[in-house]
Amino acid sequence: MTLVPADPHASAGCCADHSGAPCIAWPSGAVDHYTLYTEGDELYEAMHASIAGATQRIALETYLWSDDEVGRRLADALRERALAGVRVEVIVDAVGSAGRFSRRLHRGLIAAGARVRRFHRWRWTAPGRFLRRDHRKLLVVDDRTVFLGGFNIHRESARSVVGADRWRRQPRVRVGGTLARAAGGLFDAFWSGDREWTAAEDTGDVLVPNLSPICRRQLRCLYLRLLRSARRRLAVTTPYFVPDELTQRELVAAARRGVDVRLLLPARSDVSIAQWAARAAYQQLLLGGVRIYEFQPRVLHAKTAVADGAIATIGTANLDYRSLFVNYELNLFSATRGLCAALERQFGADLEVSAEVTLDRWVGRPWPLRVAEAIGWVARRWL
Repeated sequence: MTLVPADPHASAGCCADHSGAPCIAWPSGAVDHYTLYTEGDELYEAMHASIAGATQRIALETYLWSDDEVGRRLADALRERALAGVRVEVIVDAVGSAGRFSRRLHRGLIAAGARVRRFHRWRWTAPGRFLRRDHRKLLVVDDRTVFLGGFNIHRESARSVVGADRWRRQPRVRVGGTLARAAGGLFDAFWSGDREWTAAEDTGDVLVPNLSPICRRQLRCLYLRLLRSARRRLAVTTPYFVPDELTQRELVAAARRGVDVRLLLPARSDVSIAQWAARAAYQQLLLGGVRIYEFQPRVLHAKTAVADGAIATIGTANLDYRSLFVNYELNLFSATRGLCAALERQFGADLEVSAEVTLDRWVGRPWPLRVAEAIGWVARRWL
């Protein structure tokens, strides 16, 4: 399947006043064709198996790649395929992997014949672009298999390396067919500098970057539509929750029309100021009927949402300003019944080890926490 621009005849209302149709097709009627991974070790093994079988090309895009046990093993696998004549292309974000993606890894890949680009390295001649990061995560093998989701390449995701303290990572999916070919086209477009395209899969599922020729905030438009589509239940998981005013209003509006709205957020975060900013929004949401849970066992890094068990999104975008308005992101929106059900089951399992934040408890929190929240909220657009 080739990349196609968003329909030029579609209504841009969702981008202008958020009341019209989405800029791309809304998924419907898909059948089961995904493999879901909820543990890093399982994902990495599946990625290595696919890489080992590559005969034509491997395209990898990631925000964070560490020179550690996990990162070095992946680099070795890619070097082996490159030396065997497979075309290997890698995009690594310069900021996300700063201090982690070492020169040794970089040079080793180049020496084997792979092509490697560090996205938006600092340039004095273009300082503004440094703020816009490539937060996408994508592995495409021979345009037949694609791995999607919020996975980074580092030891923190591997139970085999760090044990029970591994991060609760983003569920990741593997799929083939036309969506894999579309993902390959999305990678090629990004590699060539064309970053405003929409990929659609013919079962109705869509793989969505956050820019298109007629919509500069495409992911936000579809995320808002997902929130509005809920009639019974809405399950949202995000590690960095810094919602703009409209997103907050839509969550409250869903709760007030009788939807069981539940947010799963981290009790402890790897970015403290982002957590402060998130908690600054709690009181308004709690007053509006939204239920908030904080995941207790370890760092939460999952990014999913499911409405009524019928529509789900999984990908790289957080519900924060940087993901929705600044960074390059990539999300799958799916009506696949099995995928929606699996994500709901995972959400339910996570709630069992989470603590609910009640309004009574929250209004009585100590003043130092209120000061921290104010600091985080002021800085929210830069997180």
